[in-house]
Amino acid sequence: MSQVVVRARSPQDIPVLADVLAAQRLHSGYPQNWPLPFPVEDFIARADEDAAWTAELDGRVVGHVAVSRVEPGLEADLWVAGSGRPREELAAVAVLFVDHTVAGRGVGKALLGTAVGAIRASGRTPVLDVVQETASAVELYRRTGWQVVGAGRPWWLPADHLPVLFMVLPD
Repeated sequence: MSQVVVRARSPQDIPVLADVLAAQRLHSGYPQNWPLPFPVEDFIARADEDAAWTAELDGRVVGHVAVSRVEPGLEADLWVAGSGRPREELAAVAVLFVDHTVAGRGVGKALLGTAVGAIRASGRTPVLDVVQETASAVELYRRTGWQVVGAGRPWWLPADHLPVLFMVLPD
């Protein structure tokens, strides 16, 4: 079996990742709003990110994750209350997606581990949000120690979806 390689995202990865994101969307429903109201490349590479990684399997780009700063707002309030730490001591796992054709091969686990490791190394606490309709993701996070600290309706959530869960990975 091939080994997953996680490396820093490069500018050349972004168009390929845009294609991976579009293809996996039919299977995962992520992102919830599609087509996006802005370029897909702006969804992948964001102004608030601290770092981002690309996953490869057999030399092929198959996934992505980023770590983002926590900006003021509903999410921050829930994460601060749930973690007991100030906003500046939190960092969000963001834009995590995997090519649906490699499901079950450890790509998502490797990407999540890389992001959590970077957050911990920076002295911050990992946080994330997850759409309840992606039950497998919610269950994975719960099994690996993430705790739900609140629920809410961000601007991007379609009206017919359950509230988003906001989670913290305690120390």
